[in-house]
Amino acid sequence: MHLYDYAKGLVLEAGNHLRQWMTEAIDIETKSNPNDLVTNVDKAVEQFLVDQIKETYPQHQIIGEEGHGHNLTTLEGITWVIDPIDGTLNFVHQGANFAISVGVFKNGEPYAGFVYDVMADTLYHAKAGFGAYRNETLLERIPDTQLAQSLVGMNANWLAGKKITPVLMPIIRDSRSSRAYGSAALEIVHVATGQLGAYITPRLQPWDFAGGMIILEEVGGIATNFVGQPLAITHPDSVIVGNKEIHKTILQEYMKPHEDFLAPWHEHYQG
Repeated sequence: MHLYDYAKGLVLEAGNHLRQWMTEAIDIETKSNPNDLVTNVDKAVEQFLVDQIKETYPQHQIIGEEGHGHNLTTLEGITWVIDPIDGTLNFVHQGANFAISVGVFKNGEPYAGFVYDVMADTLYHAKAGFGAYRNETLLERIPDTQLAQSLVGMNANWLAGKKITPVLMPIIRDSRSSRAYGSAALEIVHVATGQLGAYITPRLQPWDFAGGMIILEEVGGIATNFVGQPLAITHPDSVIVGNKEIHKTILQEYMKPHEDFLAPWHEHYQG
């Protein structure tokens, strides 16, 4: 079976298992802080994906949120970047608004991206160079928009008295309004479908953006860090995703004046 078709079927199968496991007891643990949750379902979904990939493609590498491949030294060959549940807080508190996110890379270059909104049974997917889809419907290229006429996705916690707040607050003030969905993967595909003009976060792990980034780029969107550099799947980074016009505006008018401040901020999250 073609790798793209295999990956697509695997993500859908993982979603079926996830819906089943949700009906059973959910064990909740904390990771880096009391709001950074992981459940037995996160771990089970990742393990299912890893086991299936390794059985079918034993030579492939895997980077997974819950512990797989965090110390890779090379991106030669095929690398899968997996978030079994992006939006675990939503999963725990709402039972909705979370996604399985998978990015597949060949020698470090994008090959295919998948973001599965599990409870809505909506799969966003793209093969690099061949367009992006919502289920089986081809997504149109996203139009350019102005910041003042656009919704911007941003977690309000970043606006609550943090060091980065003075950089981010003017963007929200000058936009039409802001929204927070609690799942980076879903927010990136909301940009890809034009529901958001941009999504901005000072810190994001590669498994959060790998799948959505490939989908976004297939509809003409742009993804970089706060200093305009491409995102890499080997380390966390700051993230701006948007249509071309709004991305350019945010980078040049709001980020560039703070270049000296943002450089060490950016470097800190590569470590």
